[in-house]
Amino acid sequence: MTRPAVSREAVLGHNARAWDALAAAGAALARPAADEAFGDPRTWLGGGGPAGRPWLPHRLDGLAVLCLAAGGGKHGPLYAAAGARVTVLDLSPAMLDLDRQVARERRLDVEILQGSMDDLSMLGAGRFDIVIQPVSTCYVADVARVFREVARVTKGGGVYVSQHKAPSSLQASLEPGDTGRYEIVHPQDAGNPLPPTRPSRLREAGTHEFVHSLSALLGGMCAAGFLIEDVCEPDHTEAGATIGSFAHRAAFLPPYIRVLARRTPEGSGGRPIVLVE
Repeated sequence: MTRPAVSREAVLGHNARAWDALAAAGAALARPAADEAFGDPRTWLGGGGPAGRPWLPHRLDGLAVLCLAAGGGKHGPLYAAAGARVTVLDLSPAMLDLDRQVARERRLDVEILQGSMDDLSMLGAGRFDIVIQPVSTCYVADVARVFREVARVTKGGGVYVSQHKAPSSLQASLEPGDTGRYEIVHPQDAGNPLPPTRPSRLREAGTHEFVHSLSALLGGMCAAGFLIEDVCEPDHTEAGATIGSFAHRAAFLPPYIRVLARRTPEGSGGRPIVLVE
């Protein structure tokens, strides 16, 4: 029997409360950037892509950067410390409080907005040179709506760097079965969240998460007006990793996919930004 889809409003409310709780508990993904990262924030941010294929400009000074669904006191403050004009938007008030705290302590100018990644109506069209979105599209059912909103606020020629939970990883068991193999146990069930499971590095406690196919992720960006320039699967493997550990599972099921996309020049006007000086 097909489960009824959960309403958008119910999902947003549920996930806002879940991330508020994670922030209050000091969960790993709700911890501000360490002091040493601010010593050289550009080094911490890296080039965005694999070694030898930088995805971000060599200098961020003066560029308008949207850190989307990226509260927590890490991404926004570090981009601001690297010279960008930063806006942070997140669903969770508690996660945004961490950004306010870090910005205040380090005297950084960061615009902080509460809202959902799939409704950026408070932001003007073609406003941002760069949109950075860490892993978060799994928390909404309609990812195409997210990409349309991102495309609208990104300048023509602007860069969109996003990371997503790989669909095969979300569909698979967290531990190996009796055969010693990880198995696909969840279908791609559009509109319905995954069943609850124990908290782990792969599934955040208490959240509603959705599986999005590669067609929905990559094809959705293209349909929204982006050209995909590069894709990678960050390497989280470790030699000799314990069976069943995050690193062991990553050797069989890479947990994330990272995408570099560029807004088509006719999208909002403007000129492409230069990635490397």
